[in-house]
Amino acid sequence: MTGPNAEMDPETQALMDEGDRLARHLAQTLDATLHDQPRLIFLGRSLALNLVRAFLPTVEHVTMRAGKPLHAVLDLDERGRAVVQTVTADGELNAVLPVDDLLRDLLFVRGVLNLVVRTHLQNAVHGDEHHATRALVACLKSRPVLDAMGRQIQVWMGKKSPRR
Repeated sequence: MTGPNAEMDPETQALMDEGDRLARHLAQTLDATLHDQPRLIFLGRSLALNLVRAFLPTVEHVTMRAGKPLHAVLDLDERGRAVVQTVTADGELNAVLPVDDLLRDLLFVRGVLNLVVRTHLQNAVHGDEHHATRALVACLKSRPVLDAMGRQIQVWMGKKSPRR
């Protein structure tokens, strides 16, 4: 991509779409006004893009070190929605997880934003751009998000059949 009007690859566009869906959910969950909509879209898209793009190499690194190497890729399902797929070293499909489910698992607990995640995102809504960026990074690096990543990887390492 070279400019603002450059066409995105389908996987990146699908992640942006997931980010937009997440932003709509955040608009209903966080203390935000109509004026905050552009910031919520920024947060939703940033979370979707950054969490998934960090998750893929993390899966590969952790599973390789554990002696059960998985290759993780971003793909599209039959509806054009983003999914994360893991493949074993011998090329067998291990698991398929829709990105919306992954985001839910990383950010929410029983359908409610994790309290730590909520605090970071709420701070990101009301601060200036620099403050919002710092709050977003803090959210991405927060213990609940990292722990949720670890739990998902553990599930996949013990998984025998693909999740659909």
